[in-house]
Amino acid sequence: MQSGLLFQFAIASLALGILALPDAGAQSDSSTNRTAQTSAIPRLPNGKPDLSGVWERPYVPDMSRNSKNQKGTAPLPFTDSGAQKFKEYDPAKFDYTGHCLPQGLTRSMNSPFPIQIVQTPTTFAVLYEAWNVFHVAPTDGRTFPKDKEVDPTWMGTSFGHWDGDTLVVETRHFNERTNLDTVGHPHSDQMKIDESYQRVDLKHILYEVTIDDPKTYTKPWKNSRMFTLRADWDIMEYSCEENNKDFYDGHIK
Repeated sequence: MQSGLLFQFAIASLALGILALPDAGAQSDSSTNRTAQTSAIPRLPNGKPDLSGVWERPYVPDMSRNSKNQKGTAPLPFTDSGAQKFKEYDPAKFDYTGHCLPQGLTRSMNSPFPIQIVQTPTTFAVLYEAWNVFHVAPTDGRTFPKDKEVDPTWMGTSFGHWDGDTLVVETRHFNERTNLDTVGHPHSDQMKIDESYQRVDLKHILYEVTIDDPKTYTKPWKNSRMFTLRADWDIMEYSCEENNKDFYDGHIK
C-alpha cells in the first residue's frame, strides 16, 4: 500500500507542478522534504546511489496495461507483422516457459518474484529469483563493440552508464525465442531495451523500460513501475521441473 500511494502521489505531484506554482512556503517545505529523502539514499564510494538490496516488484503479465504500481502503453504501436505475430500467439500450442526455457529479460523483470540487485562502482547485476537467472551490466565505461559480432542470447548483452543519479542500462543482441510478457507481446532480434533505475528515496526505485524494435513496433514505447525495498526478504531457490501439470491438463504445449 505504501509504494502504491507513493507512486500515485508522485504522478499527482508532477501534474500539479505543471498546472500551478506553489506558494513560497509550500515550495520551501516541499524542497526540504525532497532534500531529506535524497540524503537518506545510500551511496557508493563514487557518490552514485547504491541500488543494492532485495526488491519487491509488481507483477506485470501485460506490459500494455496499467495496474497497481505500474503504468503501461496502450494501444501498442504494432507494425503489420508485429500485430500478426501477436494475433497468432497461442500458449496452448507452445509456451516456451512451460518447457523451463529462459523467460528473457523483460519477462524476467515482469515476474511476481523478487529480485536482488548487487552493485559495485564498476558492475550492476540483477539476480532473479524466477528461474534463478542473473544479468550483469558493466558500468565501467565500456559499451557495445563495433568491430565484432555479438551472439544473440535469451537475456541480451548489456552495458550501463549514469545519467546524473539515474542508472541507465542498455541491452541489445537478443534472440527471437522469448516474448515480452505473459500475454505474448512479441519482439524481434532487432529489439533494443533501455532500462532506467532511479532510487527516489530509501525504500523505493522508480523503474522504466523502453522497448525499441522497428520490426515489431512503429515507434519506441515504455512501461514504468515502482519497486519496494524488502530488507526482511531473501531471494529463494527456484527450480523449473519436468512433469508440468499444465501439459497433462492440456493448458499448454
